[in-house]
Amino acid sequence: MFKRLFHQAESGADCSKLCCTKIENFTVKAGSLVIFENVNIHVHCGQLTALIGPNGAGKSTLLKAILGEMPHSGELKYVDAKGKHTGHPVIGYVPQYLKFDTSAPLSVLDLFAACLYKRPVWLSASGQLRNQVLEELARVHAADLIDRRLGALSGGELQRVLMALALNPKPDLLLLDEPVSGVDQNGLELFYSILEELQEKEDMAIILISHDLNMVAKHADQVVLMDKGVVCSGTPKEVFSHPSTRRIFGVLAGQGGKTSGTGFEWIEHKRHPRGCGCELCGSEEVQD
Repeated sequence: MFKRLFHQAESGADCSKLCCTKIENFTVKAGSLVIFENVNIHVHCGQLTALIGPNGAGKSTLLKAILGEMPHSGELKYVDAKGKHTGHPVIGYVPQYLKFDTSAPLSVLDLFAACLYKRPVWLSASGQLRNQVLEELARVHAADLIDRRLGALSGGELQRVLMALALNPKPDLLLLDEPVSGVDQNGLELFYSILEELQEKEDMAIILISHDLNMVAKHADQVVLMDKGVVCSGTPKEVFSHPSTRRIFGVLAGQGGKTSGTGFEWIEHKRHPRGCGCELCGSEEVQD
């Protein structure tokens, strides 16, 4: 059960060539109710794509549709740099929260053993497993948490542990559903720095749902504003300057930039190139 929670799909032999994920004309309905419709998003390897929007916009439902856990129409294409299909990639998934008995004497090491091994936990927690778990936790700056009880972890610490689980095996596409909701500022900064390390070192595509617009403006390569569909998409500067962003987030946006934007500050940093060089990218402009 645990393993399925964090990894929803496994790749074929040729998935190391995965370049882009194309979400085309995605629509999800519940009876006559339209959750969202005609969603088109091009997700590039090595880039962080942030989904923003009001509650009920369909963001979490979109991730569930990508995972195959929500009936939908439309196509999901995984392609290489020449636009050829690569099969199904490894998809890592970090939920918004994990439901468990906080009083249970379950350690971080026990959780990894339950997720990574079919044998009983008490037969799996060998020195070899411990070293493997330490290595996985080190990727998210959490090696010191290996013996901590899950119920004693802070929200930010638990989410980093869940991130480490989602990274084994290494995913081609990492889906993060509001993974740092309620985490303090230091935890937020650490989490986003980990995402940048993953982009730089492992070249994976990341889709993140977030309500923290300032962190999105600072760290995202691509932003998609959703409200029952895609309202607009583009770079942080393009989306946060778009009239629809002020219309949707006007109360939250403050009073800055009255004539040209939402008041959020996008901080220039070493972003990944817009478009990853594949034949599908071309000269994409802001979607409106």
